[in-house]
Amino acid sequence: MNTRNTQQSGGRETAASRALRSIAGLVLTLCLAAPLHGQGPDRSQPPQVGAPPSLTMPLIRHLQLSGGLPVVLVEKHTVPVVQFTLIVKAGSVHDPEGKEGLASLAASMLMEGAGMRSSLELADAIDYLGARLSAHAGMHTSSVSLYTPLSKLDSALALMADVALRPTFPQSEVERLRKERLTELLQWRDEPDALAHVAFNRLLYPDHPYGRVSFGSERSIRAISIGDLKTFHTSYFRPNNATLVVVGDVQEAALVQKLEGLFSGWRPAAIPSVKPSAVRPVARREITLVDRPGSAQTVISIGCIGAQRQTEDYYALVVLNTILGGSFTSRLNDNLRERHGYTYGARSSFSFRFQPGPFLAGASVQTAVTDSALFEFMRELEGITKSIPDSELTKAKNYVALSYPADFQTVSQIAAQLEELVVYDLPDDYFGNYVKRILGLTRQEVESAAKKYINPGKMMIVLVGDRKQIEDGVRRLSLGVLRHATVEDVLGKAPVVQ
Repeated sequence: MNTRNTQQSGGRETAASRALRSIAGLVLTLCLAAPLHGQGPDRSQPPQVGAPPSLTMPLIRHLQLSGGLPVVLVEKHTVPVVQFTLIVKAGSVHDPEGKEGLASLAASMLMEGAGMRSSLELADAIDYLGARLSAHAGMHTSSVSLYTPLSKLDSALALMADVALRPTFPQSEVERLRKERLTELLQWRDEPDALAHVAFNRLLYPDHPYGRVSFGSERSIRAISIGDLKTFHTSYFRPNNATLVVVGDVQEAALVQKLEGLFSGWRPAAIPSVKPSAVRPVARREITLVDRPGSAQTVISIGCIGAQRQTEDYYALVVLNTILGGSFTSRLNDNLRERHGYTYGARSSFSFRFQPGPFLAGASVQTAVTDSALFEFMRELEGITKSIPDSELTKAKNYVALSYPADFQTVSQIAAQLEELVVYDLPDDYFGNYVKRILGLTRQEVESAAKKYINPGKMMIVLVGDRKQIEDGVRRLSLGVLRHATVEDVLGKAPVVQ
């Protein structure tokens, strides 16, 4: 007790002291009473999983401008921002023979000068508005994306229209990007993940655009001219070959008026037809070892031809992959990371495209345990084709269902989901029915998908690592024909960058 305060109060208890004594008594009473009124939490088993949060999508409106450009609109008025994504149905599968990388370079060049602005002037204008404007090319589509505050909508949208419709393709910027790409190809020689990616796709799709490097090769990058870039843009960037997705704080009538003013001069035209060859499945299990002397790790890539996006097995494959290698608690990660400590993470995926995309399982593992890790991969691939316990199936379905609404939190996320809707011609009720379809899957459907798409005896295996240290162990596994490759076999000779 503070002596000075006691003396000043004449030896009587102060109000502050009484308050502290009351609080202490209350805390003591609660502590003594707790065991009498209830038990502690039951940690003998995991807590019950609640129902998935509901996903209520705003109305999806389908509009069309006078020039023929379809517009997919979702109004979202909670935050004063807007996301625009112009989707053009042309990507790397449309690259002519010998001009691989054309779609990718054309998309990059859209941001290097448009309308009356140079590359730097365009970048300064975007920064001044506080907007984000970008262009990208994938395998089947190219896109121009704009994220803007509502207060800067008119100015930002005008910039987007210039980029999409009126790129200038200046020679100096083409040469700069050409040099950057050649430099990146040179850097890939020291990146085992890049080597594994290129080698795996080329082996899995030897006579198909999916097997090409969408970025291009040294020869094709040097061969692409400004005329090629302009022809690609003129041929494919047409309103009858595109769709504009809009999500955000806009009203339909006002939006259409703005878009008509900016895109009215865009005219439809005949679109060149490109039909890739059919995809051929893997006939047998093969191993290709890409030698990187002195490598501390081995990159393991194992896979086969998977499924196309429109497959009726889509939902079953999403859940199947979650069980196998699509989540942190998946079989692959639990085995190779948690139990054996071979890697920081093991994973698997199905890439869904217009034609069957790849199924891929892989990890970067310590060099000394390459053979042991490969053995465990094959054991898990074999195991997933057997029966799947109901408890594991329920856990995977809940994981997918509970996480799904998180993909619809921002205008950019909603626009990305709508892009899939547009590209693959999915119905408007797709999002609302997704969780129901996932939770309604039966064990038989998932097991059937596993047997249909995963055949461990017909897998393409690519290993990127130190051949001297890993070859003998891999041979002892007797998994199939073992071939060797060098970095030059995968990427060609090192490009000369000047």
